[in-house]
Amino acid sequence: MKILIVDDEQLARAELSYLIKKSPCLQNMEIKLFQSEDVKTGLGILIKEQIDIIFLDISLNGDNGFSLAQQLHQLPYAPLIIFATAYDEFAVKAFSVDALDYILKPFEPERINQALTKAIRALGNRHDSQKESLENLLTVELNDRNIVIKKDNLISATVNSGVLTITTKTNRYQTKNTLTWIKQRLTAAKFVQVHRNSLVNLEAVKEVQPWFNHTTILVMANNDKIQVGRSYQKELKRRLGV
Repeated sequence: MKILIVDDEQLARAELSYLIKKSPCLQNMEIKLFQSEDVKTGLGILIKEQIDIIFLDISLNGDNGFSLAQQLHQLPYAPLIIFATAYDEFAVKAFSVDALDYILKPFEPERINQALTKAIRALGNRHDSQKESLENLLTVELNDRNIVIKKDNLISATVNSGVLTITTKTNRYQTKNTLTWIKQRLTAAKFVQVHRNSLVNLEAVKEVQPWFNHTTILVMANNDKIQVGRSYQKELKRRLGV
């Protein structure tokens, strides 16, 4: 975990560094601390390093900590903001820039630990959210490039003459990958194989129509028609509640 302290007082930075290192919630974590006495240096560190938490003073050598806080949303990876200041009158304004916490000087060990515990929890939630977002992406190798598809946008995948056609809400892509390959990557319950050569997104099924010899056809959201194989009909009906 990377933590940045921005404060124009060297003693305040030293005290805060000491309390952070001694915080019980960080004892089993690898911590890297950075320090800055002004906004310009702090911003330089933020650009070079992927800072997780910033302890930010408000009065900084004639500059204002809020000016730095307002620039953080432009970073690819914005840190969590904990204001650490002697000014209690800016607490309401602090939360207008999405500050996680607001700590007053002189610092108390319990209060620092409380803020860090809250930050660790928030970082964990952020990581889970990012992981979930990445898991919703499917990378497909085409002849001349790789493309990334949101799995939720997929309507169907069918194989014909050894070519896999992936149909989304806006495009069709053809690849040499197999149906087994895409099945292994579409593990959500809504993706169901309906034929030895086809699978569909159940959320994209618009109609279920009768077909020859007691089989059925699925009409998809884009009006494509997908035949349902005999051996897949029972499970499909169960899933659709038909």
